[in-house]
Amino acid sequence: PQHQPAEERAVTVVAREVKENSVTREISVSGNIEGDRTVKLGFMVGGKISRINPVEGQNISRGQLIATLDDTNYSIAREMADVQVSQATDEYNRLKLMYERNSISESDFKKIDFTLQSAKAQLKLQSKNLADTKLYAPFSGVLLKKLAEPGEIVSAGMPVLVLSDISKVKVNAYIPENQVDQIRMGQEAEVKVNALGESFTGKLTELGAAADLTTRAFTVRIELANPGLKIRPGMIAEVSIPSTRNQSVISVPASAILRTPEGQSYLFVADNGKAFQRNISVGNLYGDEIEIVSGLSAGEKIIVAGQHKLTNGTRISVTDKQAP
Repeated sequence: PQHQPAEERAVTVVAREVKENSVTREISVSGNIEGDRTVKLGFMVGGKISRINPVEGQNISRGQLIATLDDTNYSIAREMADVQVSQATDEYNRLKLMYERNSISESDFKKIDFTLQSAKAQLKLQSKNLADTKLYAPFSGVLLKKLAEPGEIVSAGMPVLVLSDISKVKVNAYIPENQVDQIRMGQEAEVKVNALGESFTGKLTELGAAADLTTRAFTVRIELANPGLKIRPGMIAEVSIPSTRNQSVISVPASAILRTPEGQSYLFVADNGKAFQRNISVGNLYGDEIEIVSGLSAGEKIIVAGQHKLTNGTRISVTDKQAP
C-alpha cells in the first residue's frame, strides 16, 4: 500500500490561544557613579607644600594627615607671639603691684591689661596658623585627585586634593520626560556596574524638579550601599527601575518562536486545520515568554509544540495537551 504524500498528512501539534498579559516594564538608563559626598580640600593658610599624599585612588581614613606646608614662617611668628605674651605678662604683673599700692592710675593699668589680652589672642592666632599648615582628612574616603605637587606655592583655600566618601555611592542618571510619571521616590532599582560585572540593589532618592532644557530629561539619583568599597566614582552603571504603570502586552512562549537564516522571527498560527507562517517582531523577555510587538493579535491560536515539522499551509491536527 502506498503512503499518503507528506503534505496531505495532518501533523499533530499543540496550540494555545494568544492572550494579553499585564506586565511591569522596566525603565533602563545609564548613569555615572559618584561618592556620597565629594569635597575639594585646601589649607586654611597659604605657603609652600612640603608633602602631599601622592597616591590617587588610595583609601584614606578620617583624621589621616594628607598634606603639609613648610611651617618655618608660622613657627617663627608663633615664637614672636609667645615672646610678646611673656613681655606683656611681666609688665602686667609689675604694674599690678603698683596699681594695688595706688602708684598708677586705673586707666594706665587697664592699658597693660588690654595689651596682655591682645598678645594672648595673637598667640592663639599664630598657634592656629601653625596648626593649619597640616591638612587632615575630615572623613574616611578615597583620594580621587591630587591637584598640587610638593614645592608648589598655594594660597589659602586653594584646592589641593579631592576626597570622596564611598561608604555609600550615588548613580546620577537621566530619565526621559515621557517616563518620569512612571517612577516614584523610594523605589528600589537594580544597578549593574559593568566594570565589576555585578548587580546591586539601590534606592531612588532624588528626582529632578525640572527637565534639562536641551535633552528634555530629568535627573534621577539612585543611592546604594558600598560595604566592600568596590564601587568607585567614575564607573558606569546600568540602572533598571520598575515602572509603576502596568502595561498589557501580547507574549508567547519563547519555544514557539522560530527564526529564518536571515534572522527574521516567525511562528505558526493555527487556522481552519492548517498552519500558516507568520512573521513577527519581538520585544522584551518576561520570564520564559517573549513579548510580540507586531504580527499577532489576541484571540489567535499559535502552535507551541510540533512547529518544527511544519511549513506554510501544512494540515494539522490540534491537541490541547501541553507541550512536554
